[in-house]
Amino acid sequence: MPWNADVLPVTRPAPVACPVPLLRARDVPQAARLASRGELVSVVRGVYSPTASWRPLLPWKRYLARVHATILVHPGLVLSHESAAAIWGMPVLGDPGVVHALGDPTRTSRLHAGLRLHTTTGARDVVDLGGFAAVAPSDCAVDLARARHVVVGLIAADAALRLDPAASVESLVEQNEQRPSSRGRRIARWPLHRARAEAESTLESASRAIIELLGYEEPELQTEWSGPAVTDRTDFWWPGSGIAGEADGDLKYDGRFGDPVSLLRARRERDHRLRSRGIRSVAHWGWSDLVDPDALDGILRGAGLPRVALPDPYRLATARIALAPRHSVPRLHARAETGV
Repeated sequence: MPWNADVLPVTRPAPVACPVPLLRARDVPQAARLASRGELVSVVRGVYSPTASWRPLLPWKRYLARVHATILVHPGLVLSHESAAAIWGMPVLGDPGVVHALGDPTRTSRLHAGLRLHTTTGARDVVDLGGFAAVAPSDCAVDLARARHVVVGLIAADAALRLDPAASVESLVEQNEQRPSSRGRRIARWPLHRARAEAESTLESASRAIIELLGYEEPELQTEWSGPAVTDRTDFWWPGSGIAGEADGDLKYDGRFGDPVSLLRARRERDHRLRSRGIRSVAHWGWSDLVDPDALDGILRGAGLPRVALPDPYRLATARIALAPRHSVPRLHARAETGV
């Protein structure tokens, strides 16, 4: 346990369970042979999972399983960054591959066998989860805001406000300002000052960031529109322009959530209701439009939304990388990260 960690009772949301069975190699006769035959998958060194259970997992679920497998091999870890986010049910983009934890602050940060140990003198609230621990959601958000792209930082900060009733924008900002590394503080200020619990999904949080980086006005969130029979709610609303925005997601219309034709018909009917209540235009976009910010820019301009500031070309270009799908193979050895 790091010397600068204050262990708290479990007052946060319960940790997310491992999505697949995990098997220690020492408990499975001829585990390597079963893996070579395709019956088992190596999750981390010395830990396997049945291939039939592993194969259907989405990338972020595989990462969650890798975090749990690492805890089996290294009990007593204090999870941080994406690994703490996965345990708390906060958004994780794809499969980051590497498991993150806090290490002894008197030693050098290092990455070995897919486990990165961060050393820092910055204080964290640590929650004991029985056999391992994790930094609290608010500390996790601050860590990510300091060390990742500002879009990723805003996703984490919004999620922390939704999960942790004790967290606030002011507390996140204060935690950041008390941390060492002026570079980390500067990077984190942008997302932490903009955090909002009203953003209800990863897509909405990422949309908020890209919208501002494109130079558009900050929208109002979760506006309700009452009618005689039904009340609708829009994800984004720009009252000065009379434009609403809907972060629909690319998966709503691929057949996984019902008949795509029926879903699109329902969307058209809803848009018609919204226009009858005074909305001039309704813009729709999904995750692929965020990965390509030019696409979202075209959607918003096409809806008639005016730009109020110059775009941020560097952050928009790097957002493409930060938001792109990741199906990572863990790196085994590398230099440590800074700015945590």
